Amino acid sequence: MGPRPYLSVIADVSVNTDKNLKMKRSKGNEFSPRDEELAKVAKALSAPAKIAILRALAERRECICGEIVEITPLSQSTVSQHLRELKELGLIHGRIEGVKSCYCINPEGFLKFADLLTGFIREVKPSNNGKAKIACK
Repeated sequence: MGPRPYLSVIADVSVNTDKNLKMKRSKGNEFSPRDEELAKVAKALSAPAKIAILRALAERRECICGEIVEITPLSQSTVSQHLRELKELGLIHGRIEGVKSCYCINPEGFLKFADLLTGFIREVKPSNNGKAKIACK
């Protein structure tokens, strides 16, 4: 059997992929922790399901996971995943009571996010009392 040229192509692709991954990783360190945190929360809030869950928690003050499943078009596993992500971000608190998981809004987490978002908006807000000239037409 002769040489297999396709093996060298596969090897080259994996080398290039590794280089690209290294470049992406090193560039990721250029963002401030504040920007990284703001992006994480903004990404989480970009899901309409998470917005609906947060609204339900805000209206009820406290909610059991099963209640959220009843009021949303989501499965139990999907609701649980969203709740876990919101809890990891610090936007909600959760505790287990027997076989039930209860959740509520974390006011400190929301205030922290509000401060991050307000600071960002102030940084990028157009000048001239909202009558910014658009330079890129």
